[in-house]
Amino acid sequence: MRQPTGFIDTNYPQHVCKLNKSIYGLKQAPRQWFHKLTSLLQQFGFRFSRSDPSLLILHHNNVQLYFLIYVDDILLTGNDQTTIQSLLQFLKSNFDLKQLGTVSLFLGIQILKTASGYFLNQSHYALKILQDAGLADCSAAPTPITPKRTSIASNDTPFADPHLYRKIAGALQYLSITRPDIAFAANSICQHMHAPTVTHYQDLKRLLRYIKGSLHYGLPISPGNLILRTYVDADWAADTTDRKSVSGFCTYLGNTLISWSVKKQPTVAKSSTEAEYQSLSAAASDVLWLRRLVEELQLSHPDPTKIFCDNTSAIALASNPIFHARTKHIEIDYHFLRQHIDTGLISIEHISSVDQIADILTKPLATARFEMLRDKLNIQVQNV
Repeated sequence: MRQPTGFIDTNYPQHVCKLNKSIYGLKQAPRQWFHKLTSLLQQFGFRFSRSDPSLLILHHNNVQLYFLIYVDDILLTGNDQTTIQSLLQFLKSNFDLKQLGTVSLFLGIQILKTASGYFLNQSHYALKILQDAGLADCSAAPTPITPKRTSIASNDTPFADPHLYRKIAGALQYLSITRPDIAFAANSICQHMHAPTVTHYQDLKRLLRYIKGSLHYGLPISPGNLILRTYVDADWAADTTDRKSVSGFCTYLGNTLISWSVKKQPTVAKSSTEAEYQSLSAAASDVLWLRRLVEELQLSHPDPTKIFCDNTSAIALASNPIFHARTKHIEIDYHFLRQHIDTGLISIEHISSVDQIADILTKPLATARFEMLRDKLNIQVQNV
């Protein structure tokens, strides 16, 4: 450990302290805390969710309680106030519990109650990122990434402060929890954290300028029909450096966006059909997990979950047991999709490229197209 300020040995200012015992507790302390808390909850009648190990569920007669744990931050909700109060008294007999009432802030995410539901926002966190980058007073940009991106020259100058780049890029990744409109740009920026260049930093500043102009945007949670639907897209050979494709998908529960992903594919796809097919496989995995989760929340889904794709060749490949030289190497993904289509858990339907919402998660777009898809993602401005 470095010598703390005020206790530096003047004869050996560069020396460090040897710790004979950790000053912040044992490495197993968080695990033991989690084990003790969940053991008590299980005594009360809770059980672990099969889909999420941090979620515990209590279903007894008509009582439904949900207990979500993240380290020492806890969310508790349910339909029976008497049972909730009994649980809190039970926990207070074992822990020093601070009850903060109605949720307003969780893991840095502001949760605002509205007339139609809730609104998730990270405007304070976004403002702090701008201040750390020295861009609190910068001009706004209409999109998070320039529509026409050029390949980076091999002799581009390395950025002078890579630590600042990594700090801001990591913070932007957390900001995308409530801002899927910046997910693609943040993903692109984070791919260069090992050796950022001046050009990469210019892309980072462009994203920060967009955030400056959209500080109060967030994600609403509103009531709806509670039916899952997913949109899937891929940008074939999008990365000019390694020619790997970008997969993107987003899933709605009714009108609420609940899951999305932007990820570079692990292997090079030999065709746009293969790239789209890999995206379909990744989206199907997420849909199957979400179906299990919502069923545990007492929301049954007897009908197949619709996955919308704009590539007719990929849909045909999922529907017909035909292999040829261009597709025989993706047989495992094929069997995975076919099995769940046959069992009635998912269905793949065609959608026009114009209406493909996941397009915003796979490529840079012009301002008009970006704003249209951002509205379809249901990202809205906080009423201030």
